This record gives sequence, C-alpha cells and structure tokens, in this order.
Amino acid sequence: MTAVLGGCGAAGSGDVTLRLVAADYGDSDANSSRKYWDKLVEEYEDGHPGVKVDVSVYSWNDVDREVKEMVAAGDAPDLAQIGAYAEYAADGELYQADDLLSIPTQADFVAQLADAGEVRRTQYGMPFAASTRLLFYNKKLFTEAGLTPPGTWSELAADAAALKEAGVEYPYALPLGPEEAQAETMQWLLSGGDGYTTAVGTYGIDSPQNVETFTWLKDELVDKGLTGPVAPGRLNRAAAFAAFARGQVGMLIGHPSLMKTALARGVDVGMVPMPGRERPTRAAMGVADWMMAFRKNGHRAEAGDFLDFVYEEKNVLAFSREYDLLSVTTSASATMATAARDKDLAPFLAELPAAQLYPVDKTSWAQVNADIKARIGTAFAANGSPAAVLGELQTRANSAQSEAENDAENEADGAE
Repeated sequence: MTAVLGGCGAAGSGDVTLRLVAADYGDSDANSSRKYWDKLVEEYEDGHPGVKVDVSVYSWNDVDREVKEMVAAGDAPDLAQIGAYAEYAADGELYQADDLLSIPTQADFVAQLADAGEVRRTQYGMPFAASTRLLFYNKKLFTEAGLTPPGTWSELAADAAALKEAGVEYPYALPLGPEEAQAETMQWLLSGGDGYTTAVGTYGIDSPQNVETFTWLKDELVDKGLTGPVAPGRLNRAAAFAAFARGQVGMLIGHPSLMKTALARGVDVGMVPMPGRERPTRAAMGVADWMMAFRKNGHRAEAGDFLDFVYEEKNVLAFSREYDLLSVTTSASATMATAARDKDLAPFLAELPAAQLYPVDKTSWAQVNADIKARIGTAFAANGSPAAVLGELQTRANSAQSEAENDAENEADGAE
C-alpha cells in the first residue's frame, strides 16, 4: 500500500516538486513512516515556499523493487531511501554526495557509514538508518539454570547445553532461513575472525576461517540439538524473534527493535558482545539503509537543500528514537550516547564505531545476498557440508562479480 505525503497539491503549485520514495519502518498504522515524513515535509515546506516534496512510502517488501521499476521506466524519483545504492551509482544515475550536501552535513556522517556509501572512493550513498547486533540472552532462564552470559564459543555451547537440559525450547536460536540469513551468517563469520570479503575487497566466503566457523556451528550446536526444534535453514528471523519475546529462547543475535519488543512482553533481556573463538568478538555486524539522489530530473540544488534539512540533528534524532535505530550522524549519536531516554540503545551505539557492514559498495552484492539467503541453511542439513556450501557460494559470488565488472566495462565503452 502506497501513501503519498506532503506537497499533495498539483505539481507546479511550487517552483519545484521533489519526488521521494521511502521505506516504511513502522509495524502498524500507528507508527508508520508516513507520519514521520508527513511532519517533516510540512515543516520543510513552511520554510521553503518554492519547493514541494511528494513522498511515497512502501513496505520493505516492495520499496526496492518499486524504485528499480521506476528507474527502468525512465521515471526515476528525485530521492530514494531504500536498501542499496551501488547499482545506480555504477550506472551513473546518482549525484555524488558532495554535489548535494553542505560540508557540515556531509562531514557529520559517522565515518564508517560514510565510507560504506562510496563507490570507487566517491560517496553516492548517504546513510539514513543504522543498527548493530549483540548477543541477547534471557536473564530469567540463565538465572534458573545457574549460568553466566558467554564470552567464547565454548562457553556459548556449554550454556546452550545447560539450557537444553533445563527444558528451554531454543537454547540458541539460529535463524538461517531465507528472510535474513545473510545477517546471522555475517555475524558468525565475524566472530570467527573473517567475513564476506578479504582485506583487498574480493569475496572470501569460503576462506579456511569461515569454513572452520560453520563447521563448529554444525558440529557443536546444530548436530547436538542445541538450536531448537526448527532446522536452521527453515527458521526465519521473525519467528526466532517472536519466540524470544515469548520466553522460549535462551540466546540469539538481536538488534534494538527486538529489545523493545521483548521488554514490552516482560522478558528480562541481557545483552553482551557476540562471543568469539577465544574472547568476545571485536567487530560487530552493522547494517545501514541508504538515501540517494537521482540525476534524472536535474533537481540537484533543491534535493541537496532538502537533504541538509533531513539530516539536521533534531530530525535524525526524531527518526532514530521513533524506530529504535542508531543515528547515522556523529552529532545525533553523541546526544543519544548521553541522553537518559536513549540509555537502552547505549550498548548498540558502543558497537557502531567498529561495526562491519555488508559489502554494499559492490553491485554484485544484491545477487550474492540473495544466494546466501537461499542456500546457506543447507549447510546444516543432516547430510550438509559447510565447506561445500561455502565453496558453492564463493563460486557464485565470483561469477556475479565478474558479470558486474563486465557490465561496468560495457557501460563505459558505450559512453565513449
């Protein structure tokens, strides 16, 4: 369902009408992103009588596809707030951030989020929302079993075994179903000391460290029945989160919105950094969503001025607080770090400076992401092989990257 907000009068009632497509972060009509944008656009238009802003809000199930279809039809919006930017940047569809934003606005982005918005060292993607992950545990279940939160893999496995003995349905919930398997996968790869890419930026999905990590997961958690009654490849994040909020999960990897939901359901939530092989993981997984500005309609100045307003501290804070997300600017992050009302988010904010993000600067990432969601769970089937599945994903990632590079070369040749 699409809602068009702000500037609802006929185009031309102002000197310029900006079209923005945005994702909906709400889970009901009461907290839909429609209300956030409606208020923000009204305030902006009151101070800028020559500009109207039309905002269309789509669910996360639809928003990326909607923008892709608009661009393919030659009807790109002026602005889009969606999940990925790199493909549009590589195709020359986007303005550079420094052609849009004032210097203070651009300099205020959290450094690693700004870096993640770069393609070939030029920023096109502007971070709009962020979160990090921590290991959540149910304090009541841990206390009843006489446990302390784990800091290493061996401690996590021992805690899970004790929780199973105590009758906990999901000692450690391992959601590797297709909904968001790429997130659970990445956090475990980081905890094993590696990740999706190598130090030089190529894909390294089947590295020896990654194979060791997933082999440990299969041998020590899955095959020992410590991940619950649903096979990891069939357990989606939403189902795992719902089970945690019902008090049925001992441990799982979670983000700020789960904390709010679980607390509201009366679950006493504990949070610690993700355990690693020998010590807690130094680098947590971070996730960011992106704002971008399309060149199609030539509204560079107006889009840039509106974005400067969007990224004012008060507006960033309002959005972050409404949806329990982390601020993407250093000024708003500093405020949240010390404000009593944001104390529940402090552990997640502490992880942000060292957080590792998906390789969103790669135009091949969309395909690689889809492949991971579809296939990674098979590594934990009864006859599954982590090494074989990671090797297959590496082969497919190499192929996707080669195809993306060939497309970029053909695009460059066509422009000459």
